[in-house]
Amino acid sequence: MDRRRPANEQAAANRYNFAMADLNEPSAGAIAAALTGDGARRSRAIAPLPDQLISQIAAGEVVERPASVVKELLENALDAGARTLRITLDEGGVKRIVVADDGDGIPPGELPLALMRHATSKIRSLAELEAVATLGFRGEAIASIASVAELFITSRTETCPHATRIDAQTGAISPAAGTVGTTMEVRELYFNTPARRKFLKSEQTELGHCLEVIRRTALARPDVAISVIHNGRAVEHWNASDPQTRVAKILGEVFETSHLPLDERAGPLAVYGCAGLPTASRGRADQQYFFVNGRFVRDKLLTHAVRAAYEDVLHGNRYPAYVLFLDLPPESVDVNVHPSKIEVRFRDSRSIHQYVFHAVQRALARHAGASPETTSGGHAAQLQPTGPASFSAKPFVGADTPSTKSENGTTWMRQSRMTQGTLPVAQPLALYDALFGRKDLAAGTPDAATTIGTPYPTPEQAPATPVWASDSASFASGPLDHADDQPLGFAVGQIHGIYVLAQNARGLVIVDMHAAHERILYEQFKHALADRAIGVQPLLIPVSMTADPVEIGVVEEERETLDALGFDLAVLSPTSIAIRAVPALLKDADLQSLARAVLADLHAYGGSRVLTERQHELLGTLACHNAVRANRRLTLDEMNALLRQMEATERADQCNHGRPTWYQLTLADLDRLFMRGQ
Repeated sequence: MDRRRPANEQAAANRYNFAMADLNEPSAGAIAAALTGDGARRSRAIAPLPDQLISQIAAGEVVERPASVVKELLENALDAGARTLRITLDEGGVKRIVVADDGDGIPPGELPLALMRHATSKIRSLAELEAVATLGFRGEAIASIASVAELFITSRTETCPHATRIDAQTGAISPAAGTVGTTMEVRELYFNTPARRKFLKSEQTELGHCLEVIRRTALARPDVAISVIHNGRAVEHWNASDPQTRVAKILGEVFETSHLPLDERAGPLAVYGCAGLPTASRGRADQQYFFVNGRFVRDKLLTHAVRAAYEDVLHGNRYPAYVLFLDLPPESVDVNVHPSKIEVRFRDSRSIHQYVFHAVQRALARHAGASPETTSGGHAAQLQPTGPASFSAKPFVGADTPSTKSENGTTWMRQSRMTQGTLPVAQPLALYDALFGRKDLAAGTPDAATTIGTPYPTPEQAPATPVWASDSASFASGPLDHADDQPLGFAVGQIHGIYVLAQNARGLVIVDMHAAHERILYEQFKHALADRAIGVQPLLIPVSMTADPVEIGVVEEERETLDALGFDLAVLSPTSIAIRAVPALLKDADLQSLARAVLADLHAYGGSRVLTERQHELLGTLACHNAVRANRRLTLDEMNALLRQMEATERADQCNHGRPTWYQLTLADLDRLFMRGQ
């Protein structure tokens, strides 16, 4: 009978014997027996790693692909004051990368130091690190590149009679020909680490990544001329220019004709750049560039802030295009949080998030009414809202219409030709007030918001043919002469009870009346939500939920913010929370999921966009159901009242689902349709 132990039991016994022997001065034989018991285990003494291996490990974080090399070399060139950059790539950058600049250059005596790890001219102390303003500062990039590729540096300063060249592999220094500046040449990337080279993609893919890095640099520094050559053929060239020209060159004509300028400044903070129109949104997030103090970053906080600003005007799963710059004191942002320096951490993330969000939101509201570009490539007239849209639907007023002034100087127009009343705004507002528990008994009455006119005809009574304003002599003789005073012009008719046709100084405006009225109501509801306290619904039986330590901490630290949002949360134990009250609008939601989402938002961004989005979804549904429906016959006055309200409403160019509300056809467009002048 074989009494030998199974191999796993024998190994366990050996490990036990080794552990016990260690307590009682183990002999060499005991240790040897224990080590040979499980075959492969062998203790190794702690020893410092060779410098070459240290650099290769660091290169694994810094030099991910050829594009990483291009990024590091471009940053060094810009830090050196370069005004012209010439990038040469062979085989997508795997075979060869050359970055030549006309910067300050490197003195011959400092070239060997440039190849050393953690040798840099950018910082000298912790205080300088915490307020670093240069793109590079660690002194790791060149050493890391030299450890996985053949590197040659040729540089000349203004005081040197000739350039000097150093071979990073041998350290040999020799005189060379060259102008003032530095040329960094990288050959055979990963030649000594073939396993890493296997992870690289095709030549075109790697070239695409390199070009993307170069585009980011070009957007950040339009004052620098940049040219790119790949396999001996010119690929890109951008002359030094103003920011608008550089953005148009890189992002194309669609973005050039479909963006809004943005420039918001508050003390040391500044957000500026270009935000794409919602109608020019894209199916991918491939044209989103955010720069912090001139450094391209991918930051979830900034991305979330911009996305939240677009939430009411984007259709479906679309992504806005933008090129935005955030400037703030260097000590307010930590750039030393990621090996590639592409992520940052803000010292006051909540304030930065809110500042960026409101800046982009104000830009979208301020430039409301920018219609999609016409077939001729131009913009429609810009609408400039004069303030929050009034709850009253103002009728079209001709030149002879009398007016009065209220005590505060606001001009109010008298109704003169309204025969069927205005758009029905007061009724949905009354419904909205009911949701918020408003006690004002006058809410929804004619004196409270607007005059409720005669209801629209039923769909069965709506005409099947277009409605034309043929009975309005005053319209033909008066308003058309002043069409340039009203960006959306004046109504001339209605098609199939869906679209309103209007004439302005540029040509023909087509309005989707339901979408337009939906946006008007939606903005009114949002202003009402901002102007009055959120209704709170106490729960008869509090809902308890498990919570992790982060959620418990947010409840304790953000109690005032939660109260302002309409939530009453109490900590029951170190692992549980009780929900005692929620916003009245969301009382039917999944309360536990809602509370978790709000706490996650408060922890990540300092505010709850989830709650706002849920509320806006309900308000959007309310606006959609109460907006004027299709197949409704509108009078000329009602059509013009709709146009005037659109001109006074923020983000009037789209409904809250992101669909356009109006479109401009210029006279040139119409002439082309009918081949006039051809």
